[in-house]
Amino acid sequence: MTRIKKVLATTSFLAMSIIPMTASAQNIPSDLIHNGQGFTVNQVKAAPGTVGQITNFVNDKTGKFITVTGHGLATTDQSEIILSITKSTKIIDSKGKKVSLKKIIDDKKVVKAFYGPNITKSLPARGKALKLVVQDEKFTGINGTVSEVTGSGIVVKGTDIYNSNKETIVLNFADKAQILNQDGKAIKASAIQPGMSVKAFYGPAVTMSIPAQSTTNYVVVNLATEETVQENALGTNGIITNVTDNKITVIGNPMEKGGVNYVILSVDKNTQIVDQKGTSLTLDALKADVRVDAYYGEMITMIYPAQTYANKIVVKAIENNKVEGTIVASDRTTKDQVYVNVGSDQSINNDVILNISKDTKVIPVLGGGTELKAGMKIVVYHSPVMTKSLPGITNAEIVIVTSDGNTVASK
Repeated sequence: MTRIKKVLATTSFLAMSIIPMTASAQNIPSDLIHNGQGFTVNQVKAAPGTVGQITNFVNDKTGKFITVTGHGLATTDQSEIILSITKSTKIIDSKGKKVSLKKIIDDKKVVKAFYGPNITKSLPARGKALKLVVQDEKFTGINGTVSEVTGSGIVVKGTDIYNSNKETIVLNFADKAQILNQDGKAIKASAIQPGMSVKAFYGPAVTMSIPAQSTTNYVVVNLATEETVQENALGTNGIITNVTDNKITVIGNPMEKGGVNYVILSVDKNTQIVDQKGTSLTLDALKADVRVDAYYGEMITMIYPAQTYANKIVVKAIENNKVEGTIVASDRTTKDQVYVNVGSDQSINNDVILNISKDTKVIPVLGGGTELKAGMKIVVYHSPVMTKSLPGITNAEIVIVTSDGNTVASK
């Protein structure tokens, strides 16, 4: 009898030590649990996963990393993730045979990438790859807008997720196609209307017709209208002041629903970029001195300036009302004005006097204050309205301090 009690105690201890992992679509090695009858059975754990193509590969002194872009195996999984490849990462085909990572990338194979539950909250998230399983069939994807609803599917105009080409395609729903709304909840195809934005994956077979046709197994639909999305989104109405790699700096005013006045935004092929008429644009449209409405989510880093991912950018116009120069002391200015030696030269013909108000956004150098002083070098975006006097007087909208060396309080 004592021996039986010891066995029961041991199996109970094993059961208590198990910690369930995040659910998803892949079975990972099982553990033993107590089934209440005095013996053990297998419990299957599941790991989160993303299915898609490898869209970036980095191999440097910090390690090997891949970016997998596609959609999550479960609605809670990542649609894009950066994964570290280690010696323990298994890379196999659907039959369990080893496959070289180089061949997967060169052949643009679709993979199911499984990773641990411990991932970063960055955009995209980062984690450690447990297993890559090469799929037998390929697919591609499109981000776009529904232009027509047919009896068996939808017509989508947009951008290829993997090569950024503009395309129009007729997508017929497969019998067991997953159709989800923006919150990851299943919806009926009848809920889709023209004008709604979608992200769809299709293939491998695509017709040679115009427009091309294919079958889709996975569609994510944003049921909200464009106006509703913009009304409820955080954002910044401002000017792009810097472009570096795939990041833009926007300075301006927060949107009505919230946002920040100074933000660095990550942009990629999934960022919707349009003009004021709704016409799709490419990343090339995002240049310094362009005025934009930038929309983003609530996940923003708590640093200065704030950083986050841009969901949508509306390009409005090129902002030409910009000057660069040095603030100098002058008896021509009054309170809440500064005199700018434009070009920091000897000429006074192009100088300006800036009206500084409570609406003026002053971006100081790191660790500096917002008080504008003589000696500061600045970049200014100002109102298009300027007096015809010499120097001209205008309202400053954005003042970026680039250097505050040898400054004294301006008059």
